[in-house]
Amino acid sequence: MTAGKKYKSDFLNVLEERGFIAQGTNLEGLDEKAAAGVVTAYIGFDATAKSLHAGSLIQIMMLYWLQQTGHRPIALMGGGTTKVGDPTGKDEQRKLLTDADIAANIDGIKTAFDKFLTFGDGPSDAVMVNNDDWLSKLGYVEFLRDYGVHFTINRMLTFDSVKLRLDRESPMTFLEFNYMLMQAYDFHELLGRYNCTLQMGGTDQWGNIVNGVELCRRKDAAEVFGLTTPLLTTASGKKMGKTEGGAIWLSPDMTSPYDYWQYWRNAEDADVATLLARFTTLPMDEVRRLAALDGAEINEAKKVLATEATALLHGREAAESAAGTAQKTFEQGGLGGDLPTIDMSANDLEGAAVIDPFLAAGLCASKGEARRHIKAGALKVNDEPVREERALSASDIRDGSVKLSIGKKKHAIIRVQ
Repeated sequence: MTAGKKYKSDFLNVLEERGFIAQGTNLEGLDEKAAAGVVTAYIGFDATAKSLHAGSLIQIMMLYWLQQTGHRPIALMGGGTTKVGDPTGKDEQRKLLTDADIAANIDGIKTAFDKFLTFGDGPSDAVMVNNDDWLSKLGYVEFLRDYGVHFTINRMLTFDSVKLRLDRESPMTFLEFNYMLMQAYDFHELLGRYNCTLQMGGTDQWGNIVNGVELCRRKDAAEVFGLTTPLLTTASGKKMGKTEGGAIWLSPDMTSPYDYWQYWRNAEDADVATLLARFTTLPMDEVRRLAALDGAEINEAKKVLATEATALLHGREAAESAAGTAQKTFEQGGLGGDLPTIDMSANDLEGAAVIDPFLAAGLCASKGEARRHIKAGALKVNDEPVREERALSASDIRDGSVKLSIGKKKHAIIRVQ
């Protein structure tokens, strides 16, 4: 084994160094298998919306690194499981979608994967499949007889997806209770169809993954593996891929490349190292160099993060364009000099009421109008909606400026002296 490396396989070494590994059913056995030849692995994505959001990127990046280290990824579209709804982390049943809704959502979701994975017929080319192809054909009595016997209610009640719901005394339908059986069956089916021997997912999926591993052992007499990645929240506790303004979608029709770039640019200082490691393909030496920057220099690391993350999804040209637009807006005082600009000292800005510069820049005619915009979520500082009246602070300054917006079309700049 190479000095300084924990595993024999490039796959697990890359995931370990970049912080992707939380749990594994038998990491030593998986490592041996990955070092000896091509491993086929899958992650499932339910089709609950027309696009995945940035919270799903950690799973997509796991598939990316799987392929980059010589293995075969399967992106499993949950056309069948979406009809049931994953109860994990939910206090109530998900809204049930029609077949047409699910099909339309899958069409939208597929486009993101083309940016990260190479699909084809080669040994390590990615495959996209839909679990509706087999789940909708299962006979209920036959399924219970052939597969239900391998699960005990006692064990199922201990998994977080069930236990947390019951602890909070929230109803759980029998339909939802069956979700983990269906996900386990997916693993069994993919093992038979594609010799898939690894299921990956977030730590919230650990119970479902373990069920699949055990079903393949009992039904197929096969050793397969499970691997989870930590669920990512920001340093302030927000869910990855969420902002005050809503989800950050992976579709350019739902989140523009510029807004996507801004999402990464607005990362908290404490998150930069983690985000660079997991959501860019920069070498880890460069990640560590950028993460070590402090003070005002950390903003340079955030710009690199934003541009690299945006380039992966939207292409290098769109990423550079978004970076250029941001530079004009924040560093040159306006897009082509057309944006209204007001000058404030850092001392005057610190503690100033957030609505005052909106009045000074002419974006609002009165404090009452500004407050109505706050209530509607239309008043924004650095593209983030302001949800309540507050004071401005040094943390609002981006490259010597603060961007003010009302909706999508009215903007101004505070140039900090």
